Amino acid sequence: MRFFDHLRARLSWWDGRIRSLLFDLVAALITIRFGVNLETALTVPNVGLLIAAVLAFVVRRRFPWLPVVATAGLATFTGPAAAASVAAYTMARRRGPSTQLWVAGGLLAAVMTAHTYQQFPQDLHIYAIASAATAGVAMLLGLWVFQRKMLLVTFRERAEQAERERDLLAERAVAAERRRIAREMHDVVAHRCSVISLQAGALTLTAPDERTGEVAEVIRKTSATALTELRSMLRVLREDENDGPGEMSGELASDPTLSSIRRLVADSVESGENIRLDLPDPLPETSSEVGRAAYRVVQESLTNAAKHAPHAAVHVEVTAEDGDLVVTVSNRRAPGTGSDAVPGSGYGLIGMRERVTLAGGALRNGWAEDGGYRVRAVFPLQ
Repeated sequence: MRFFDHLRARLSWWDGRIRSLLFDLVAALITIRFGVNLETALTVPNVGLLIAAVLAFVVRRRFPWLPVVATAGLATFTGPAAAASVAAYTMARRRGPSTQLWVAGGLLAAVMTAHTYQQFPQDLHIYAIASAATAGVAMLLGLWVFQRKMLLVTFRERAEQAERERDLLAERAVAAERRRIAREMHDVVAHRCSVISLQAGALTLTAPDERTGEVAEVIRKTSATALTELRSMLRVLREDENDGPGEMSGELASDPTLSSIRRLVADSVESGENIRLDLPDPLPETSSEVGRAAYRVVQESLTNAAKHAPHAAVHVEVTAEDGDLVVTVSNRRAPGTGSDAVPGSGYGLIGMRERVTLAGGALRNGWAEDGGYRVRAVFPLQ
């Protein structure tokens, strides 16, 4: 690959393509050979002039003036009609309808007229018109190709501009939708969580027994935590991503990490759930994305276990194995019929899998051999 890249850099005069170089070389040989009288051309000055003319026509894409100069030199001992046509086409193709084109066209016309007057003085008008028509047609063809290229460039720029405008409109629509969602969450969810927190706090103070007070306090703490996380979510929705050093991938630096799993499990245990937690000591170093995703996996798994297998024993295990962080949450079969299970939305596992995938990990979930359910997420530590 490096060889081809280096070769393309060397062939930049021919648009980075070998076939363009070969085409120009063959075209130069045919153009110079056409109309050359070998008997008069086989002299040292003329041979040197022919070689220089071939080189000039080979590099005509990069230096369009060289074929014009070479045509003037060839006119001293051979017919310049073919060379003048190629030179006129090259100048028109590369420079377009500019002053350089008209100067080059006038010079080529003067060269062909002088050569015709020298070779055919009695039929000057006939040969001059024929030579001018040949070069003129070549020039018009070059102008057509030049205009076509400019038109394609214009269309490409307009298409790119339209695509940029479409992306900008899409970004504006996304920003407006995010702000609308933030307003709805603030007006509905935040209000409900605040009411729950206030009522739980009041129940904590007026609880008839100690157990009721403990449960009310757990509800109050959970509601307060939910409000804190909701504020972070609203801030993400209302602000652009990566606006500050504390934000990354649309999340805030205050979001939960791997060490927050211990507090999460403790709160669930306080509410009466049967959960056993195994964490390595010390905790492995992880990136913010991996730590956040691991926390969300445990959180969603505990929520699903509470809804679909209430009062069942749950085991949360976090280990570091072979450079990977492995998070496993398993619960046993729920006692009873499970008819009182809370219905779910069906998006919990989908969102969990998306989080794990975005963090570079892999997620497996399914029924265990003992009839329970197991969720296993593997994240790279590096």
